Amino acid sequence: MTITQGEQPASDPAAGPVRGRRARLAGAGGPRKLANRSSAMLVSGLLALTLGITAVSLPVPYVVEAPGPIFNTIGQDSGKPVISVTGHETFPAKGNLDLTTVYVDGGPNGPVSVFEAFSAWLNGSKAVYPQELLFPAGVTKEQSQQESATAMTTSQENAVAAALKEMNIPFEQKMEVAGLPDDSASKGVLQTGDVLVSINDKPITALGVVQAELAAGNGKPVSVSVKRAGSPVTATITPAKSSTGRYILGVLLQYKFTFPFDVKISLDQVGGPSAGMMFALGILDTLTPGDLTGGKHVAGTGTIAPDGAVGPIGGIAQKMQGARSGGATLFLAPAANCDDVVGHVPDGLRVVRVENLTEARKAVELAASGGDISGLPVCTSN
Repeated sequence: MTITQGEQPASDPAAGPVRGRRARLAGAGGPRKLANRSSAMLVSGLLALTLGITAVSLPVPYVVEAPGPIFNTIGQDSGKPVISVTGHETFPAKGNLDLTTVYVDGGPNGPVSVFEAFSAWLNGSKAVYPQELLFPAGVTKEQSQQESATAMTTSQENAVAAALKEMNIPFEQKMEVAGLPDDSASKGVLQTGDVLVSINDKPITALGVVQAELAAGNGKPVSVSVKRAGSPVTATITPAKSSTGRYILGVLLQYKFTFPFDVKISLDQVGGPSAGMMFALGILDTLTPGDLTGGKHVAGTGTIAPDGAVGPIGGIAQKMQGARSGGATLFLAPAANCDDVVGHVPDGLRVVRVENLTEARKAVELAASGGDISGLPVCTSN
């Protein structure tokens, strides 16, 4: 906002008597003093205006989230199917299974100004957070983009695994050591590239098996068997206690899959893990006869694990706004995000709480059949 301050020009007829009276009261030399005073006031005003503009333009350590675009996972993006399958029969699908996104300004993406942060705070569709809540200190734009791209790739692989598991289609799944921090309890024992086979003679089929065995042992040493370059290796590891109180091996793990056919997901300029559940639903719809949605407009968000568990994400309030603006009437939200859902649901949007892919699929099928969805679980405040 620009505020302009000035005085009536001398040619204004209404100014004559006033200017004359002031001159007489001032006595000799009065007009010059008035001119000097006016100049000083003008300079002061310009200086204040400049300082004000500078102040609102200064960057602040905040991040602004706003509703982003939506993408139909059973539709197309840039003229190409979002989901394409080779080596398995597919079925055309109607309706919408929209994944939702957020725009993020601030942090490594570039600073936001005081004015931008304040404007976003006043805007009900946006959210403002301290930068350190969303980005580690010192992270660069390139590092953030790489992390986001990696998370997207992982979510796509997990989505394929979860969809095939839901359909009882067998595939090969392994857990591989992706890295070991310097303070890892497994440092010098396990190596990057090791494939986990068993823990205390229990086959490792998922991360939950490792976590359950470590919790049951309450810090006692465990026997871990791996395959290293194709050869079996068994080691004893004493787990460490994390800051959250859980016992951990202290390794970074990643899933490695071998699927019986190829599933390709093509989506430009979108990153992060939060589209996993909607990708899995889109894959299910693509691989099964009929329309999962019954032609209805469904949207949602949530990470996905290979076993189908749906996890929490960020920016859900903005994602619900984007979904409703895009025409969705049913929204699938992770149960772990319920506290962020309550009080932020747009008018006309029905939000259903889900904990896994099976619950999400059943909710969509019920809505598609025209059934009563009022009995489906919803988010309530804690």
